[in-house]
Amino acid sequence: MAKQVKISFYGGTESVTGANFLFEADGKRFLIDCGLFQGFTFADHRNWDPFPYDPKSIDALIVTHAHVDHVGRIPKLIRDGFKGKIYSTPPTKEIAAVMMTDTANILGKQEKYLKFGTGEIFTDQNIKKALNLWLTMPYHSILNLTPGLEFCFHDAGHVLGSAMVHFHYGDKKIVFTGDLGNSPSPLLRDTEEIKDAYYMVMESVYGDRNHEDREKRREILASVIKKNYEKKGVLLVPTFSLERVQELLYEIDELVENDLVPTMPIFLDSPMAIELTKIFKAHQDYFNKKTQFIIGAGDDIFNFPGLRQTFRAEESKNIINVPPPKIVIAGSGMSSGGRIIHHEKNYLADPNTTVLLTGYQTPGTLGGKLEAGAPTVTIFGEEIKVAANILKITGYSGHKDSDHLVEFVEKSKNSLKKVFVVMGEKKSSDFLANRLKEKNIDAHAPKMGESVVLDV
Repeated sequence: MAKQVKISFYGGTESVTGANFLFEADGKRFLIDCGLFQGFTFADHRNWDPFPYDPKSIDALIVTHAHVDHVGRIPKLIRDGFKGKIYSTPPTKEIAAVMMTDTANILGKQEKYLKFGTGEIFTDQNIKKALNLWLTMPYHSILNLTPGLEFCFHDAGHVLGSAMVHFHYGDKKIVFTGDLGNSPSPLLRDTEEIKDAYYMVMESVYGDRNHEDREKRREILASVIKKNYEKKGVLLVPTFSLERVQELLYEIDELVENDLVPTMPIFLDSPMAIELTKIFKAHQDYFNKKTQFIIGAGDDIFNFPGLRQTFRAEESKNIINVPPPKIVIAGSGMSSGGRIIHHEKNYLADPNTTVLLTGYQTPGTLGGKLEAGAPTVTIFGEEIKVAANILKITGYSGHKDSDHLVEFVEKSKNSLKKVFVVMGEKKSSDFLANRLKEKNIDAHAPKMGESVVLDV
């Protein structure tokens, strides 16, 4: 009698964040991702509630990539008794170490979070334990988990080292996509094609909408930089430290070195982004062929005339003493924390300031309020007039849009039995599931806590 194969959805359902899926086969239990639930605040009770499974019973955790909504609860998993192996690609382990340490500095040390018990969860000891259990595998290397089950990683093209998890159970392929990249990427290789998936658990962040043209975003970026220089203004770029910063640096490098924009002081004011960029430099073999060729020809793609990296707090504070025109690139991407808030406090009231938003802004965050056209915002208890010009480029998303998600799935249409649509807001997941059904592909957006037995 065949043993039961089951998937349980314990995060990343009806939500972009909190990815956490339990895959059971041959009497073994494997987690795919263990991320934080994120929104306006980290104070979501789901982050601190007991796991709906016993962490001691989990044989292995398989990590698709290092964003906090995929790795952020690993210290809690460790604290609660997990002692199995953790698997990822090599860059994902290195990036996850930085991301978990940064999260620990926020959740494990700030007074407003300690009431949730975060001080016992987000400790250096728990992070060290996790990294000691963590093994790395290159793409396509096969690992046997049971006599009848093996898995390997394929390139998802989302962030450095990001992977899809391919389980092979007998002659059936069960794929967990993780997050799928917005290929072609300026830096990374394209998402690998899959043509023979039997079951698929796939993301749907942009399941209900499409992106603007990639070339258009580069033209907008160049135009904004030139106009900022001409009016001797300050260009503030709130952005995410992983991937978005590195893509921006690469594109600005091309613009500066080809004299498409004038040279001016450009500050990378994010210690985490500076650390992550070092990891990118150490893993250039994960870049696409064009980028590797440019590097091979002698171009340091993350360094160019005018760029200054401000790692120490004192260096950050001194940016205000540098006369404009200048550009400040800093976290966080939604202005919900990090050094960008200090610069916005200093410069939002100046009509010569431009704030360039490069990603989704959650309503209610400072970035969301700026995007919505708020005439004033409150920063550190002080009401600040918004006289700055607020602009947005939407083409910098690291996720496939709706059309490309459908296109990705359709390549496995002849073999697919069912697609489970996750890691998107409810309307986005439902929309994508309905689009797939219109293509005669069975698709379902699971609810939190739902379990399904696979017919294999």
